[in-house]
Amino acid sequence: MDTAYLKINPIDKVVVALRPMKAGEPITVGNEVVELLQDVPQGHKILLQDVKEGEDIIKYGYPIGHATKALKAGEWVNENNLKTNLSGTLEYEYKPVDEKLSIAKSDKTFNGYKRANGEVGIRNEVWIVPTVGCVNGIAEELAKRLEAETKLEGIDAVHAWHHNYGCSQLSEDHENTRKVLRDIVLHPNAGAVLVVSLGCENNQPEDFMAMLGDYDKSRIRLMVTQRVQGDEVEEGMNILRELYAIAKQDKREVCPLNELRVGLKCGGSDGFSGITANPLVGEFSDFLVAQGGTSILTEVPEMFGAETILMNRCETKELFDQTVKLVNDFKEYFLSHGEPVGENPSPGNKAGGISTLEDKALGCTQKCGRAPVSGVLSYGERLKVKGLNLLSAPGNDLVASTALAASGCQIVLFTTGRGTPFGTFIPTMKVATNSQLAANKPNWIDFNAGQLVDGVDMPTVLDKFIDKIIAVANGEPAQNEKNGYREISIFKNGVTL
Repeated sequence: MDTAYLKINPIDKVVVALRPMKAGEPITVGNEVVELLQDVPQGHKILLQDVKEGEDIIKYGYPIGHATKALKAGEWVNENNLKTNLSGTLEYEYKPVDEKLSIAKSDKTFNGYKRANGEVGIRNEVWIVPTVGCVNGIAEELAKRLEAETKLEGIDAVHAWHHNYGCSQLSEDHENTRKVLRDIVLHPNAGAVLVVSLGCENNQPEDFMAMLGDYDKSRIRLMVTQRVQGDEVEEGMNILRELYAIAKQDKREVCPLNELRVGLKCGGSDGFSGITANPLVGEFSDFLVAQGGTSILTEVPEMFGAETILMNRCETKELFDQTVKLVNDFKEYFLSHGEPVGENPSPGNKAGGISTLEDKALGCTQKCGRAPVSGVLSYGERLKVKGLNLLSAPGNDLVASTALAASGCQIVLFTTGRGTPFGTFIPTMKVATNSQLAANKPNWIDFNAGQLVDGVDMPTVLDKFIDKIIAVANGEPAQNEKNGYREISIFKNGVTL
């Protein structure tokens, strides 16, 4: 893209600087030339026309807030002169949009692990899942010993998923913990799981195991440490050796793309997020849905300001009502804690060119493309339908990514303009919004979407991106896996006893 700036939508009142720009540089819009009145950093907004105090600023074709004072064409628009229009809960009207996507069927496949319950994993790992934080140390010791003993022969990894909870929580918090731990135990990326309990915790072991339903008892086992007569680590190792012997027999098989389930997440966003990485992930999401696969969008607070776009893509009025509840429940959560619903973006977002939550949301929601919404999930709920789903979870990177994985996703696609090393308990692929980040942090970044402003067209980049995702599904480790950066975080709202 051979220009210094980009106008995203024809009705926008701003352009985005694609490189640092200096005062006095001209910006040509149609037959008009606007002179830049001040230096503007890369990724930030430049006003194309005079606006009055209180007048809306348009970007992506939608308002991203209003001017806090009269501004002149050529001015730098940022958090110091732009304020959100968001407030409390709203009433919404269902205005369905039935956009037909014309995407060809692909003959691409991936090699996954077909599980007995019909689900497909992209990793074959042995996991140790504590029911309560009190046994985290035991779980970690077991993982360390099994890895050392087996040298990972025949399996991809051994992990203990430590957390702080399972006791001293009440009502919804307690159930959220139990649901997410259940989801981890049942996840198809695990070939075998040892559930480790203390025995006296609120998350009682037998009740927790009952939550698993009709599970494979040869691959999922329980050890209650208070009931072990002797060394619980040695007892755990005896069980793990049996589980490992079963898991290492599993082999990859050819699977159609309709078995792929991908979570959509962003963090450390910048002014390029809504121009490169998020639209690229949106194109992939549409491609995957067209193949019969599944993508899941979360970060409900980062839908505020763009929520009607998602609501009107709901396939039914029932899904629309569920999405309204998804959004307004999160607004009520903010308000119940005395927090404004527009308390976002982060300092890093602002430095990167995102000034209001609407600005962030209109870029963020592009990750789910244009496909219809086929399902809406509550926090900790497992997938029921294929296609595009919306999931209730906050914007926090690790909490939201854990929720995506817990719902049944095998991979998280994580777009970022600032960069981040973390990963959750499934491969967490980092997609850079700009080439500078990709060059500076190759040990964090899995794919560079910045190519899109370096002159490479979307179809070419999308083809490369699809191949990269399939390679990771086939076993190529994501950067977070190479680095060993894998953990979980469970959403908490109430008191700790």
